[in-house]
Amino acid sequence: MTQATVTKARTFTHLVSKEGGVKYPLEALNVCEETFSPLEVAYDYDAIRAQVSRETIEAGPNSIWRYKAFLPVESENPIDVGTGMTPLVKSNRLARRLGLKNLYIKNDAVNMPTLSFKDRVVSVALTRAKELGFSTVSCASTGNLANSTAAIAARAGLDCCVFIPSDLEAGKVLGTLIYNPTLMAVKGNYDQVNRLCSEVANTYGWGFVNINLRAYYSEGSKTLGYEVAEQLGWKLPDHVVAPLASGSLFTKIYKGFREFAKVGLVDDKNVRFSGAQAEGCSPISQAFKEGRDFISPVKPNTIAKSIAIGNPADGVYALDVARKTQGNIEDVTDAEIIEGMKLLAETEGIFTETAGGTTIAVLKKLVEAGKINPDETTVVYITGNGLKTQEAVQGYVGEPLLIDPKLDSFERALERSRTLERLEWQQTIV
Repeated sequence: MTQATVTKARTFTHLVSKEGGVKYPLEALNVCEETFSPLEVAYDYDAIRAQVSRETIEAGPNSIWRYKAFLPVESENPIDVGTGMTPLVKSNRLARRLGLKNLYIKNDAVNMPTLSFKDRVVSVALTRAKELGFSTVSCASTGNLANSTAAIAARAGLDCCVFIPSDLEAGKVLGTLIYNPTLMAVKGNYDQVNRLCSEVANTYGWGFVNINLRAYYSEGSKTLGYEVAEQLGWKLPDHVVAPLASGSLFTKIYKGFREFAKVGLVDDKNVRFSGAQAEGCSPISQAFKEGRDFISPVKPNTIAKSIAIGNPADGVYALDVARKTQGNIEDVTDAEIIEGMKLLAETEGIFTETAGGTTIAVLKKLVEAGKINPDETTVVYITGNGLKTQEAVQGYVGEPLLIDPKLDSFERALERSRTLERLEWQQTIV
């Protein structure tokens, strides 16, 4: 059987409810009518095992589509905008600062085309949207998803109307408008935006990537698990730390690791999963700490707008993953988030947005609490670029030194700068 023949075989078989296992056809559906639980895509793993190997994956495109057999699309020409295969950076300076020996940073701050992990899920969702016959696509977004949906819809020639809370960062608003979608700024938080979008989806029949297409969309996050396993030399890490918003990303990375082990691409092992939330929107963290198996919705109040989802759709499933893998879920203050952004930038040269600052701050907190073994291979997921949320660090990163175009002016400023650096260093060791 040739590779061309193999790649045409569909490996996804049906939708299934997460509770009760009720089966549904492969349509634009997202909630089980019997159990009211989310639907997800089911696969024929024997068919996948027959089609893929390490060698066939390595020979594939340098994008998420090297893993096409694991994704819910039929097209031989999926929407490929170079998404995926982002760097897995071996940390040196941050690792030393934290006292870790084997720390890696999965850097989706440079993901194509809009500098966040959302490009992965949208590439899958819009490919499936075209297969299902949608001509207009949409989303409810805290910013990054709006950027991705608008950009990839433009590439695919689809009409696009996206919805955001009206108080988003300017960079994310501009980063959507440039692609010329219809952009609706709603006077309310994300959960209110999402409720409105559910009504619009039912009324207009559009393809909403994170509503009626959510079962397919969420599968794109699995590629963050696949890539880490491949980039580690076809091995699973010991511990991962990732941000929590809806909880979907967290659970899908876990699913990706499990799938690679199931078809024999990696040796199976328990990977500990730890999640990161902002204190001002931490419904999953609160439930974890209180030992609850349900989520109590909260009203978001944090600078980490990209993960500020007060009623997370997959929160209970994220709780389950953290608990059954012996991981943790922690939250940090806005001040700690800013320090996390600065820490990653000044040690590893990576400018992340507030979600990444949250993840780094939680990583630091877990290390200090003795909840990460220094010898573990730990991967921290950075999911978006700091250029989108510059407001978060304005006033916290200093100002340029204004000088005259003369050598003596430069030398005086340099001496002042070095004096300030010495004082700051002395304060850190007191």
